[in-house]
Amino acid sequence: QVQLVESGGGLVQPGGSLRLSCAASGFTFSTYHMRWYRQAPGKERELVAVIYTFTIGTNYADSVKGRFTISRDNALNTVYLQMNSLKPEDTAVYYCNAITSTARNVYEYWGQGTQVTVSS
Repeated sequence: QVQLVESGGGLVQPGGSLRLSCAASGFTFSTYHMRWYRQAPGKERELVAVIYTFTIGTNYADSVKGRFTISRDNALNTVYLQMNSLKPEDTAVYYCNAITSTARNVYEYWGQGTQVTVSS
């Protein structure tokens, strides 16, 4: 079955770094665009970063540009989010998302989330 398993979250001080990983299985990883979302308490889920298949282009939310880097390893079926210069407002549950589409259907999967807390 399809699985997206995030890891790497935790408690970090402001200015620190964390690297999130998302291990995928059960689908053809290399053909899916991979995205990281986050949701802070009381807020809507927001798109943080996306890495596209084939072109391996990337896009970031303005709030994380220059601090976060998304990457993927298709041989390991894993997507990463390197987070540097973390701020308290980065505190959220971070979710991994996989998406692709055909002419008829959209296929989308979610991980269970990993908590990131930025606090002194």
